[in-house]
Amino acid sequence: MMEQGLLGHVYEDGEVIVCQGALGDCMYVIEDGTVEIVVERDGSETILRTAGTGELIGEMAIFERRPRSATVRARGAARVLTLDKRNFMRRISEDPTLAFRIIESMARRVRELSDEVVALSNGSGT
Repeated sequence: MMEQGLLGHVYEDGEVIVCQGALGDCMYVIEDGTVEIVVERDGSETILRTAGTGELIGEMAIFERRPRSATVRARGAARVLTLDKRNFMRRISEDPTLAFRIIESMARRVRELSDEVVALSNGSGT
């Protein structure tokens, strides 16, 4: 069981952390556990991916205040830290490697999406 005295909020299995369509103004750091990122379209859900301990999610909201593109919910118990833009900027000044981690994460996702586009355009699908 997770310790309650640590930073972050503990979400129970299936509990929604971020709702698709909600206005985003913060990012999240998964401190412990696993979450699933789900897109809801035409009444059905598609799991895009899962994310685990140490991963960042929702970081686009720090850079552009737009509606969330997906729902994020806990898969099992998960401790998640919320980081708004002000705290993010403070953390970057304290630890510049956080900026590198975010760029690295975004670059990896762009590469994965590019690979999927190539696969789809070649007719092989995913």
